[in-house]
Amino acid sequence: MDRVVKENPEASESPSKISAEPWTVRRILDWTTAHLEKHGSDSPRLDTEVLLAFARKCERIRLYTNYDDVVTEAERTLMRQLVQRRAKSEPVAYLVGKREFFGLDFYVDSSVLVPRPDTETLVMELVEETQKRASSSILDLCTGSGCVAIAAAANCSNAQFLATDISEAALEVARKNAESNSLSQKIRFLKSNCFESIPHDSLFDLIVSNPPYIPDSEIELLEADVRQHEPRLALAGGEDGLDFYRRIIQEAHQYLNEEGVLMLEFSPEQEVALKSLFDRSEKYTDVKVKADLAGRARVIIGKKSPILK
Repeated sequence: MDRVVKENPEASESPSKISAEPWTVRRILDWTTAHLEKHGSDSPRLDTEVLLAFARKCERIRLYTNYDDVVTEAERTLMRQLVQRRAKSEPVAYLVGKREFFGLDFYVDSSVLVPRPDTETLVMELVEETQKRASSSILDLCTGSGCVAIAAAANCSNAQFLATDISEAALEVARKNAESNSLSQKIRFLKSNCFESIPHDSLFDLIVSNPPYIPDSEIELLEADVRQHEPRLALAGGEDGLDFYRRIIQEAHQYLNEEGVLMLEFSPEQEVALKSLFDRSEKYTDVKVKADLAGRARVIIGKKSPILK
């Protein structure tokens, strides 16, 4: 469906009228919302609120309790810069340097993907499984911003984590997030291409991953904010988007304890193909798929087969 673009309400105002009216919180919210909608934002009001709250150094709710406040020139200057960048599809999370995920604040920049609400399903399953055990050692592959390991660690006092990524820049972001959330003592970070740098005698109770899963040919079809600004290294999953899944499913069992569990996030349309990969590997039992809050298949879980040593 084509987007309905509203006309900017100030477009018909004369320059003298525009300059005479004070730039209040209300006026900036209304003007910027219309401007970002015109430039393709799918959440223009939310984007505007987040950016203006950042420019004013206040909580979003304060925008509405101070609706008629006149915005200072310094705040307007910063807001203009932010809006110009957002109009070019730069993600809001990169502009303000943070994203909320699973009740925690995460620093993000262009070296990591912006954490998505869909990934909270993986964290919920991981926390539930971990809380069944007296203690757990957990490996998080392709950790990116560290959101999965850190969110789980915040809710699992009985677990220790190793989080890996091929990108040193991403690991620096993840370390910063672990520190800011006071969880550095529970999570170790390691630069590794999947299992390459992990000692062969390492064993874990759970292995989790939200790996790159976009087919290479579909990268250019993604929304502009993702396509133009988020790291391709964290998106591209090979010709069919399943390269990392093949590798992880094939190798993970060697690093799982008896009764160990593998959990992977995926895109809903990959469900059938992933079930087939698990079945053909013959390395896992009790394979099941969990849906996200929107009812879409999102996480696949398999237990290490008891016949494997």
